[in-house]
Amino acid sequence: MRSNMLRVSSTAVRCWKSHPSVGWLATPTVRGISSTSSLSATPLPITATGPPPRAPVPTSPQYGDRIEERRRKAELLKQGKELRAANQPGGKTSPLKKRFWKEVHVKEVPEGYQVYLDKRPVRTPSKTILTVPRSKPHLAHAIAIEWDLLESAQQALKNHNIPMTSTAARAQDIIESEAQGNGKIRDEIITTMMRYLDTDTLLCWAPERKPESPLEMQAERTESLREIQIRTAKPIISYLSTSVWPGVEIKPVLDENSIMPTQQDEMTRSVIRGWIAGLPAYELAALERAVLAGKSLLVGTRLLIEWSEEFRDMQHSGSEKRFGIEEAAEASSLEVRWQTGMWGEVEDTHDVENEDIRRQLGSAVLLVSGSR
Repeated sequence: MRSNMLRVSSTAVRCWKSHPSVGWLATPTVRGISSTSSLSATPLPITATGPPPRAPVPTSPQYGDRIEERRRKAELLKQGKELRAANQPGGKTSPLKKRFWKEVHVKEVPEGYQVYLDKRPVRTPSKTILTVPRSKPHLAHAIAIEWDLLESAQQALKNHNIPMTSTAARAQDIIESEAQGNGKIRDEIITTMMRYLDTDTLLCWAPERKPESPLEMQAERTESLREIQIRTAKPIISYLSTSVWPGVEIKPVLDENSIMPTQQDEMTRSVIRGWIAGLPAYELAALERAVLAGKSLLVGTRLLIEWSEEFRDMQHSGSEKRFGIEEAAEASSLEVRWQTGMWGEVEDTHDVENEDIRRQLGSAVLLVSGSR
């Protein structure tokens, strides 16, 4: 051990004499001398063949799986609320949370049809028994199906769970109020419908503008949004101005280079207002439902004329395609479909709205159509 230390010292002195600028800092570089024999590394043989494997890609759940998972969580949350309410001191379960009926059936009466929950008839918000006209048996059975699908009486408090019942009750309220000489409900509906005419979705045509992005340039090569809107609106406007309101001029709400809406002529508004005022109760309630769903008085009127039993003489016959729910929904949501087709749709928003507008328009069609 002493001989090794002397060997290190002499080596350091020789290094310092050869390189005096390094000084004693060079001493650690020569202290790596060791009497232990070094061992060489033994490389392992390469047994893998081919390219390296790809990185794992996370799999996103399918749309149906996400919906099922949300329903499961909602059901668990509902059960948890019920358990907490039952475990509270003196807590009692609300009778509305239970289904107090077992069977739903349609009963024929001299006035028409009534829907019964066991032995209890379905009533309107004004507490009168809901009675469907004799010419609308399909409407009565649709209302019965609505109530048969309910799981609790509390669900009936939401109008979106019973769209047919709420619309038919609205029509019956109009009939009963006018029988008493009260036209308040009809006046309110007319006022609301005329407001929608001033901003009708079918008449709000997008102004022409130059494309700003390559994606918009590609879309403009085919057909602009304004051209599609005009092409969709013209047949509907032509039918209404010739068959429903002859001689009435319906103008677009927006000019080509303006964003401020313009009202229709006073004569046009007067004719349309008078036509709405003369509608039967069921047609008036269906028109209100269709206009509120599609934000368009013209589309709602076109759909009403095509399916109402009161306007059979104005409906087309033969092999010509009828103006139905799909056509009305497409005309009402044209700009939204254009935007989602270009930029994509928001999940659980646009898809839900697409289905809801068709459900609302379908309830309007079912309300006015009859068996005769």
